[in-house]
Amino acid sequence: MFKQEVTREEINELPLFRYEGKARVVSTAEELSEALRELQQHPVIGFDTESRPSFRKGEYYPISLVQLAVPGCVYLIRTNKTGFTPGFKALFENPAIIKAGISILDDLRELQKLAHFTPTNVVDLNQVAQTAGVKNIGVRSLSAIFLEIRISKSQQTSNWERDSLSSSQIAYAATDAWVCLQLFEKLERWGFFEPEEHLFRMPPPPKPKFRPEGRRFDS
Repeated sequence: MFKQEVTREEINELPLFRYEGKARVVSTAEELSEALRELQQHPVIGFDTESRPSFRKGEYYPISLVQLAVPGCVYLIRTNKTGFTPGFKALFENPAIIKAGISILDDLRELQKLAHFTPTNVVDLNQVAQTAGVKNIGVRSLSAIFLEIRISKSQQTSNWERDSLSSSQIAYAATDAWVCLQLFEKLERWGFFEPEEHLFRMPPPPKPKFRPEGRRFDS
């Protein structure tokens, strides 16, 4: 049915995929309210996030983009412009909507730095794939194994806080979220998704580290 592992060479032989469907960039409160109304009509959402990369020690940038994919459209929500509003938090807390992503722990922890919320009905596709016997995880490997496509990561370190996203950034960001939606649908259709086993439970936050004199390492 599918390979349990894939090499870098095998991935590079696959056709390069770039999402070319409808993508909506959301930058204002009004656009966000409209997007959330539409997103709440779907039982499953593929999601991913992006942050401006940091290249210096001690430099930090919060999440600036949240990508949410549903059939027919990917919403690219610029949280550096819209904020992480109560309505946005409610989407991630809605028990009637599955939010499926890859390596989601860091994404969720970074979102919780924007505003406190309790992630509900979220799924880490890495865990589902591992239950199916897959040895290589991550978006490139899972896309290759289950969708037989290669996706580019060339825009990953671009500036996600720029005034306007480039067409390449939009396509890259939309592709990652769209892939998550397609992966969930395929894994569920093949019987690998078990809600009791795979619904993600947020672990407690890591304990702060202290220097001998009592100051936090991260202060």
